[in-house]
Amino acid sequence: MFDYLFYTALIVFVLGSIYKVSTWFTQKIGVPAKETTIGARFVSAAMGIIAVICSSRILLLLRALLLDVVFQRRILQEGIGRWLAHMLMFYGFVLLVLMHALEAVVSEVLFSDYYATLNPFFFLRDFFGTMVLAGVVLAAGRRYIAKPQRLRTRRADHYAIVIAGVVVFSGFALEGLKISSYHEFQRMVEDYAGMDDEAEIQALETVWVRDYGTVSPNIQEPDANLIESGLEAHANNCADCHASAKWAFSGFAMAKIMRPIALWLDQQDSIAIMWYVHILACFIGLAYLPFSKMMHLIATPLTLMANGAIDRARSSPANILTRQIVELDACTHCGSCSLHCSAAMVFEAVGNECILPSEKMVLIKRLAAGKNLDYSQQKAIQEGVYLCTNCDRCTLRCPSGIHLKELWHSVREQLIADGPPLPHILTPYSFARGLVIQESLAHHEYVLPIEKARQAVAGRFNQLMNSEAPIDLGGQYMTGPQPAIGDNTYSRCFSCQNCTTVCPVVANYNRPEQALGLLPHQIMCCLGLGLTEMASGARMIWDCLTCYKCQENCPQQVEVCDVFFQLKNKAVQNADPN
Repeated sequence: MFDYLFYTALIVFVLGSIYKVSTWFTQKIGVPAKETTIGARFVSAAMGIIAVICSSRILLLLRALLLDVVFQRRILQEGIGRWLAHMLMFYGFVLLVLMHALEAVVSEVLFSDYYATLNPFFFLRDFFGTMVLAGVVLAAGRRYIAKPQRLRTRRADHYAIVIAGVVVFSGFALEGLKISSYHEFQRMVEDYAGMDDEAEIQALETVWVRDYGTVSPNIQEPDANLIESGLEAHANNCADCHASAKWAFSGFAMAKIMRPIALWLDQQDSIAIMWYVHILACFIGLAYLPFSKMMHLIATPLTLMANGAIDRARSSPANILTRQIVELDACTHCGSCSLHCSAAMVFEAVGNECILPSEKMVLIKRLAAGKNLDYSQQKAIQEGVYLCTNCDRCTLRCPSGIHLKELWHSVREQLIADGPPLPHILTPYSFARGLVIQESLAHHEYVLPIEKARQAVAGRFNQLMNSEAPIDLGGQYMTGPQPAIGDNTYSRCFSCQNCTTVCPVVANYNRPEQALGLLPHQIMCCLGLGLTEMASGARMIWDCLTCYKCQENCPQQVEVCDVFFQLKNKAVQNADPN
């Protein structure tokens, strides 16, 4: 039965891991991903690994392995408490697996005189298990008691904590039951001691009741007259393979706690029951690992080493894409990015959780996997990536070393190309996006949102902007009360053209008036004349990079860039729904 369960769990783990690794080369994020084949990504990754190994960059990889993976430097930067919790869980778990779970292929091979009940192994097994349990308690305390601001706990987080806790706690409970069990004592005497003298067995039993935590139905108070012969029997038959149970301090403590009901538990065959609970918890955890957030045990070290050694200037787009998919599995949903996000205050105002970086990752994983997002989810993720300020705090504070800012750029471009034309993300809305065109964004991809924006909201203003003949406004732009734009700061403008002179968009064209319709200072003039809708139809407001140079250089402190934002909002409100 044990072998069947073990091999079933192992097969599920292996197949699940193979499937998860395969998704690193099949899932896609960003517009360039559509043109990159699976084969090209696999070959590019292999060539990249060989290039690192055969170059001086191997030193950078080893440095990342030592500092970021072994010592976990990035987690230490987040606080000593979190670092301690993670170190306890990680190293306790790894050492426990090597020494205990894999004892047949590790401990017994390395140590010829290995017995699980001899020191230092008896003590170390409990020590490593206690490390894991202490780490779980610290992690659970952070999520359920301390509850840092903007930290969101999801089902995957509950599962990880529960499985780890059940595995370790059931192991201690099983050990405590074995220590206190009278039937277990009898089995050891029969299997290992080979004793047939009843008086000698009684003397040995007396010693085990007094010193080893055994609860016997025959002995309530140890007979002092039997102690000496019992110690001799123990030295002759048990000492070579069994250290004092007190060395297994956690299991011994559990035995003390269960002592009042130990005989009843022994009669209920509780050792077998707890053994199955422990084994099933271990096997469920093993089989579930590739499909859970615990996959970060594999993905996070890969991400840290890759980002430590990768030459981002020379990396192929295929490797960047593959790295970003691996980074999705490296995310531990720890919330560090959200705790330091400069746009988090917007989340407090509007309540969209996808504004927080750690919560964006949840939907981005679904997006990369090709799963359909409903309209509310699409709108939430679009608003989340749109409101990002590109400050890059999330990347700097991520313990897993994920390049989150680059990930947001890739998702933005994919949403622009494929998503529904929600007006507020259909523009080159940030200075950061304008910089990306110099690195990896093709020109036709950059102008795509401009065209979509014009189609979505320009509507009846197209005739005005494209016509060479004078247009009879018919008073339509002057009727009714005009809304305040930029708190009317445009009224301070005296057309010094400073805003137009410093604008990088204007400087990009030989004939900017022809390309942009109206220039920044002309738009301010339109607003001063009350031609609000005419200003809203200018291509200039959609091409704006929001670099704020115009606003920073205005001698009258006109909020030029903010005015453009409000004009776009007005254009959306007045857009032709057809």
